[in-house]
Amino acid sequence: MDEANTPGANPAIEEMSFEEALSALEEIVTKLERGDVPLDQSIQLYERGEQLRAACQKRLDSAQARIEKIVAGSDGSPGGTTPLDGGA
Repeated sequence: MDEANTPGANPAIEEMSFEEALSALEEIVTKLERGDVPLDQSIQLYERGEQLRAACQKRLDSAQARIEKIVAGSDGSPGGTTPLDGGA
């Protein structure tokens, strides 16, 4: 039986670490890129992939906000840092 169809093979995204979610997303992308997955399963994989992508983005945004809060000076201005996205 295929791993994606095995009950319990897809743990709740909320319970996954960022690294686990990213790894699961990479596995889904690999399966979809191979192109040998039936259409219905491809759709399910795509939906799960989108959920994983959104969860990873949310965690990255949260981490960035926490870092900005940590490095902000008492007046709220950055304490000699540059934005995480490399912006000037």
